[in-house]
Amino acid sequence: MSKRTTLATAAVVLGAVAIAPSAAAAAPPGQGGDGVQNVVPITQILAFGQKVTAVAVEYSSVVNPRTLDTDTFTVSDSLYNFRFNPVADLTDPTKRGDRTITAVYTNESPALDADKQSDPGKYVIIELDPTDPGGNTIMATGSYVQVNPDLQTRVVQRDDVYAQAGNGQGRGPRLAAASTEEYGASKPAVNLLADDFVYKRFTTSAGTAVPYAYHLPEGYDANRKYPVVVILPGHGMGFNGANEGVQVAADIPATAWLQEKWTGTDEDVIVLTVQNQRVGTPAAQAAAMVELLNAFNREFSVDQDRIYGSTVSYGSTLAWAALTSYPGLFDGMLITGGFGASAEQATAIAASGTPVWITHGTGDHLLNVVTTGQASYNRIWNAYIALGKTPAQANALVKYTEYADSAFYEPDRHLAAAPTYQDQTILQWLLAQ
Repeated sequence: MSKRTTLATAAVVLGAVAIAPSAAAAAPPGQGGDGVQNVVPITQILAFGQKVTAVAVEYSSVVNPRTLDTDTFTVSDSLYNFRFNPVADLTDPTKRGDRTITAVYTNESPALDADKQSDPGKYVIIELDPTDPGGNTIMATGSYVQVNPDLQTRVVQRDDVYAQAGNGQGRGPRLAAASTEEYGASKPAVNLLADDFVYKRFTTSAGTAVPYAYHLPEGYDANRKYPVVVILPGHGMGFNGANEGVQVAADIPATAWLQEKWTGTDEDVIVLTVQNQRVGTPAAQAAAMVELLNAFNREFSVDQDRIYGSTVSYGSTLAWAALTSYPGLFDGMLITGGFGASAEQATAIAASGTPVWITHGTGDHLLNVVTTGQASYNRIWNAYIALGKTPAQANALVKYTEYADSAFYEPDRHLAAAPTYQDQTILQWLLAQ
């Protein structure tokens, strides 16, 4: 079960007000008495972003699990995906599909159970196939994205649902009759891992608001020193005034560092995700990011020799600027699907000696791999050679991985972060710098 962090118990604010990520808008409350009381979506963040991967259906009393199976319910959802589809598809009734139900069990709270076995409770947990096309929570708003406040997940209870029998035998009284009625979300979603982040807003010395989110390791000890990974998201995840927190949910980099199944290590890591406004030059945005990072490093117990960055798409422009203007600040940088580093930036990066790993999709439809990923790698590698490094030394300091189309399980070859983060070797390399 995911440990949830509330703003009320969050650590100190760095320079401004606390904020919360977007939550699913509540539908009218449960009907009371018998019948379905509430529907709670449960989301997880996968390689290509957050989606509904389970639904918790609440009843008025403890449910008899022996009368449940994967045919008891039907769950449908919008097939809309902000990476491919017009936003009008989100509420188009013809652009919906049934989800594949993989497990049904009872629980005492709207939470997943790793063993998928029923515990006594009023909630029926319906787990869904995460590879289904439906259930994405991120929506486009112009050139930006945000977490959808009105999730389109719908549940139909096709068979009768019964209470637990008083003597533990039989099927007990009926709690809800089978029907064709569709139930939408009536409570905010439970967002696994995303809800564990603390969401704040920092104000720079120039008066610029920079939302950010961070996650401290469980059992955080101020007397220890922890590595920090700074996530610099893509352009659409920048702050537009109404989409705070989306940089955590839109794709995998922020939450991967909290999970050993992604990193391959149980080392505790602090994660800081920075949501710059997309105004001004990349250098100006990088300066705001660095000011926030320095304040964060003073507030929390960060190992000053293990400050790492990881970027998605446009976030690379901030990274190149920071590596150039603040040499030595970062101890390693991971650039995924990024813009090209200029010759001047490559020279500065080589002079600082900061290790960089660049990844890119061969079929990237937004940033041509030849002029971005390949060019950045070649410029930095050649800059090391010009400084007198041997090829072996240059190879240790700048690395490059290019992904064929087959490496992407969704047809967005621009999001090189997806296959990158599925490679523990690269994540462990970054933590080793």
